[in-house]
Amino acid sequence: MKNPTIKIQKTELLSDNWYILNKVTFDYQKKDDSWITQKREVYDRGNGAAILLYNKQQKTVILTRQFRLPTYLNGNDSGMMIEVCAGLLDEDNPEQCIIRETEEETGYRLIKVTKIMQTYMSPGAVTEILYLFVGAYDESMKVSEGGGVAHEQENIDVLEMPYEEAYAMIATGQIQDAKTIMLLQHAKINNLV
Repeated sequence: MKNPTIKIQKTELLSDNWYILNKVTFDYQKKDDSWITQKREVYDRGNGAAILLYNKQQKTVILTRQFRLPTYLNGNDSGMMIEVCAGLLDEDNPEQCIIRETEEETGYRLIKVTKIMQTYMSPGAVTEILYLFVGAYDESMKVSEGGGVAHEQENIDVLEMPYEEAYAMIATGQIQDAKTIMLLQHAKINNLV
């Protein structure tokens, strides 16, 4: 059921160059029952999925490294980010998406993944729901070098490293990506690796 204290008055398209940027005018009922009108810009890039690949026997994880322009524009001098494998849902569900993205980005073909949570990563401006998964991997699942898909202009480095080294990179600032931090912490709390 929709919230009766919110009334959308107008949605104006500002850009649909890459994804959708709208300006939304809405009325909001306050606790004292009075109404106020607010305007917000809302970015709709669709929903996504992310996964931490882990190998309990080797005590390793698979991460990716790639250039992220928004971070480069806001203080990340190299623009490179170390992250878990992730991608946007196309016409598939979150589980199908993350299995496809895992193979494209890392070269590992997974059969089974486990959803651990879903989250809004930037709820003040972005509509995206991000579905977070974990999945066990081993060398028998390696089917390609990964690195992404050429037609999507992806240029992804695949990193296999000891879990403890990856976890320590949170404290050193080498890992600053929220989804990656959440998944590495989930692995620590649940003793996955």
